[in-house]
Amino acid sequence: MRILVTDGMDKSAMAALREQGHEVVEQFYEPDQLGAALRDFDAVVVRSKTKVRANHIDEAKGGKLKLIIRGGVGVDNIDVKYAEANGITVKNTPKASSQSVAELALGHMFACARYISIAGATMREDKWEKKAYGKGVELSGKTLGVIGLGAIGKRVAAVASAFGMKVSYYSPSGTSHCSDYPSIPLDQLMSESDVISVHAPLNERTDGLVGERELALMKPEAIIVNMGRGGIVSEKALADAIDAASIGGAALDVFVKEPLPADSPLLHTAHPELLRLTPHTAWASVEARQRLAHGVAENIRKGW
Repeated sequence: MRILVTDGMDKSAMAALREQGHEVVEQFYEPDQLGAALRDFDAVVVRSKTKVRANHIDEAKGGKLKLIIRGGVGVDNIDVKYAEANGITVKNTPKASSQSVAELALGHMFACARYISIAGATMREDKWEKKAYGKGVELSGKTLGVIGLGAIGKRVAAVASAFGMKVSYYSPSGTSHCSDYPSIPLDQLMSESDVISVHAPLNERTDGLVGERELALMKPEAIIVNMGRGGIVSEKALADAIDAASIGGAALDVFVKEPLPADSPLLHTAHPELLRLTPHTAWASVEARQRLAHGVAENIRKGW
């Protein structure tokens, strides 16, 4: 097979593919060039940067393309149904990044609960804000509400349980079931949880799922963390809640526009000590990259 890798992949996995006899080309294509380029490849491997849309699939018709692999969990950057309707198989690597995302989610929870990042930042400004930031809370004994109990949501729940948190969940799709934790309606989850962690894909059910009304249901000391997709939690509504200090804190790793634009309301909140931001790095550990790449290679080795 001739395989295009558009957004990079672990070198050892690419070497393994070449050892299997495949030709591997690592190159990023701009959207207006991608469709034509795909005609010359049997398979394409993408991460989040490359979007494979219906127009690209149309442009690739008559070529060799038979397989699209998303290195990661979400496939919202691929028009999956359109690809499959045109005889192209779509695969992903759903478990490769679960531990990495779960660890950053918990890291953000601790940072919010104990003011870790803002306390360190003020020390570099030669300030000793012990009174201001010595009022954090423990996560043990608190209630965690997980929105989206897929592979990552389940891992977050398991790790949080190990810290002594009580876990419940809401499944936007209605298809996730887990006897280990109670399933509850979204409004109940928003109002009862001390920490809310979002791990759902972005689709017509989840776009804008947590807006002004839902945030208003949160306890004034509660924390919300979004490691799912930008847009599930309304950035404008969240910025307003931070400005009003009506919630205890928030952390985001995903955004509607990436890279995050300078005019985003999240960058200009009245209470920056309540907000933690990271640039979509939840999946990006060394180990996750290796698992992801070898998952891609295994998908190709096994066939489809």
